[in-house]
Amino acid sequence: MMQSVSYTHDTGKQRLHNFSAGPGALPTEVMEEVRDDLPVFDGMGASIMEVSHRSKEFDAIWASAVEKMKGLLGMGADWHVLFLQGGASMQFYQVPLNFLRADASADYLNTGAWSKKAIKEAKRCGTVNVAASSEADLYTYIPDPADWQLDPKASYVHYTSNNTIFGTQFHFEPEATVPLVCDASSDFLSHPIEVDRYGLIYAGAQKNIGPAGVTAVMVREDFLQTKKNDLPTMLDYRVHVEGDMFNTPPVFAVYIVEKVLRWIEKNGGLGAMTARNDAKAAALYAAIDATDFYNGTAKTDSRSKMNVTYRLPSEELEAQFIKEAKAAGLVGLKGHRSVGGIRASIYNAVSPESVDALISFMQEFERTNG
Repeated sequence: MMQSVSYTHDTGKQRLHNFSAGPGALPTEVMEEVRDDLPVFDGMGASIMEVSHRSKEFDAIWASAVEKMKGLLGMGADWHVLFLQGGASMQFYQVPLNFLRADASADYLNTGAWSKKAIKEAKRCGTVNVAASSEADLYTYIPDPADWQLDPKASYVHYTSNNTIFGTQFHFEPEATVPLVCDASSDFLSHPIEVDRYGLIYAGAQKNIGPAGVTAVMVREDFLQTKKNDLPTMLDYRVHVEGDMFNTPPVFAVYIVEKVLRWIEKNGGLGAMTARNDAKAAALYAAIDATDFYNGTAKTDSRSKMNVTYRLPSEELEAQFIKEAKAAGLVGLKGHRSVGGIRASIYNAVSPESVDALISFMQEFERTNG
């Protein structure tokens, strides 16, 4: 069973209820294991940060992370798992550089700030068809697939599964006649996916599976075979697939990712994560909808189960809410600087107890300020 954590409101070294959007919360159990592994790992006489990435100890960590990632996602031998640097933002360019053919276009679904950035980078490499967009309505919803203008000859269809800034999420997997490419950064491993639909999936670790500094990239072999040739060495996926850790990886970040994957596996896998996240989101949205004091910003059928965004009656009250929440042991609730408001990121590692604490605070704040 997942361990609940005893929190206090003392400042200093106490762990508080962390709703940060990214880098986001990590399981307390994992943090305790990391603490215990420092400064000496597994009898090596040094920390994992101080030893060769070619050591048998780190090789075992890498192999375990790959194995667990494939196991959780149900991926077969035709999938390659890479741990790269550069964040999801690097993938915005690396994907089209490798796969956007000169004689074709790529379809992109524009549902938020990060998909818009991905479109900008893809246009550096070739022709982009924006098959659907919710930008005109401030990204408050996921466009209806019936309205998408997909090209059946596209190199791939790219989408961002969850939108951290605007609090929207795909609650279905797109259907297309070409491979899907997904930026899954902020809801990765929070629910199962049908991997056979995809050619490539990437996710910056710092939202849901680890610390900043590493990006998980999963690429299927048949899609990889459509890659262009004569690419810059470090941006060529085949180099990383065949290079056996072509360059020094972000060792410490991969080490923590492996521990988080182990934690997910131990606590029931993606099915259990789905149930856990559904319950947390349902409780928090119910609290928002129970009153006119709080107003959710995303349309109901597109609401994210990872990033819950809402507003209060005034910006002054929002500032007061954030200040008093922090004093009450609830941190990371300030909305993105581009939109303001409140944002509670309730990733896998955020406990139901933390969500309950937030709901209780919201109710009391409305009682005294409503």
